[in-house]
Amino acid sequence: MSKAILYMLISTLAFSLMNLLVKFLPTIPPHELIFFRSLVSIILSISSIHYYGLNPFGNNKKSLFLRGFIGLISLSIYFSTLQAIPLGTAVTLQNLSPVFTAIFAMIFLGEKLKPLQWLFFAVSFTGVAFIKGFDERISIFWLSLGIASAMFSGLAYSVVRKLRDTDHPIVVVFYFPLVSLPFAAIACLFQWVTPTPLDLLFLVLMGICVQVGQLYMTKALHAETTGKVMILQYLSVVYALAFGWGFFGETHGWLAVLGIALVVAGVLLNILYSKRQDAKTIAST
Repeated sequence: MSKAILYMLISTLAFSLMNLLVKFLPTIPPHELIFFRSLVSIILSISSIHYYGLNPFGNNKKSLFLRGFIGLISLSIYFSTLQAIPLGTAVTLQNLSPVFTAIFAMIFLGEKLKPLQWLFFAVSFTGVAFIKGFDERISIFWLSLGIASAMFSGLAYSVVRKLRDTDHPIVVVFYFPLVSLPFAAIACLFQWVTPTPLDLLFLVLMGICVQVGQLYMTKALHAETTGKVMILQYLSVVYALAFGWGFFGETHGWLAVLGIALVVAGVLLNILYSKRQDAKTIAST
């Protein structure tokens, strides 16, 4: 097993536990979740930066800030969907992010998409239509927010890939709480829900899980091409369906499950196809 794969497996498990903890905190507003998540993360990041003797503000400051700000938008929307719709569905919609990563790479980096890849994207969005059409718990509003969260995540992943040649993974992770903490703190001034002791424990654990997930995902993206490691992200759908059923009694009709399968299948087919094309390109050079 390569280091990149191991890093991504750790990241996926950590993020899945974060999803579960957020679902356990339905009364805490998303901006407050981000405040606590950022507070824990910035403490851990500063400790790591000091330990490794890194420059906390990095080299590519504009891209680092952009990654932090885009991540703030994505996570705010994602936390809202996690609290509002079934866990498995929220995570499935979030996992559309590689579709948007590929599209942004085409727009901003000049990478080409093959016609077959567009077909795979159509399969994924057909799955989204199945989820909406056969799950009455999901409105157009929450479906749209779930897709928007994936879109911003895809953009954030693209920026992370750009930063792999300029900045240490810990610095990249540090910029999220550095950017998000002031915004979340201001929002908390206008809406604050005092957490119970159990809520506070879950909030701290959530922050730790996110820190671990972000760090190891960044290390995986720095160690290997995006397509080769992001495929493991789809274990999170399995975790989400299991956690949703086991802890919250969430069930899904067969047609909604088919929709989830189509979303995952379309993205996985695109990743596998991209890997095959990359291998052909390398072999021909």
